[in-house]
Amino acid sequence: MKILGLFRHAKSDWQDPRARDFDRPLNERGRCGAALMGGHVRDHGVKWERMIASPAIRCAETIEIAAEAIGRPVAVNWDRRVYLASGVTLADLLREQAGDPASILMVGHNPGLEDLIFDLVPDDGSSPLRDVVEEKLPTASFAVLELDIGKWADLKDGCARLVHLTRPRDLDPALGPLLS
Repeated sequence: MKILGLFRHAKSDWQDPRARDFDRPLNERGRCGAALMGGHVRDHGVKWERMIASPAIRCAETIEIAAEAIGRPVAVNWDRRVYLASGVTLADLLREQAGDPASILMVGHNPGLEDLIFDLVPDDGSSPLRDVVEEKLPTASFAVLELDIGKWADLKDGCARLVHLTRPRDLDPALGPLLS
């Protein structure tokens, strides 16, 4: 069995309309969400053997702030292919992982992370958490999947169970959707 963690970057800043998408930083709400979720990832208890992340600024800042909450340095494998990747591309990247770590934490973007969950977790009514993701995987959400595989190279559609999902608003309602 392998464990896959998916951590969507925290809320980014849209204030500068001239900024490239890749260069958008976190906004204040995003910084709060990243810190809160970093503590949650730590408390979840999985020792992540490998972290793969998009090098986009909002992902890098999410990791930096979350790592402060975790309280230890985090080694990151930055991979440009994670940036705005499809679920298929993310699955291919996971299949390439050398050394077969028992657990991988991926930090990236939607819709790719959602699509990866939809591909890996069967849509057979057995996963209430998958139904939550179908509504939306908000920024700074953290999901954990258990995969019924022995090697990452064996990753295939329908091989996973979504065993954990936490959104920032689950821990602090103030970090939920803004109501107008």
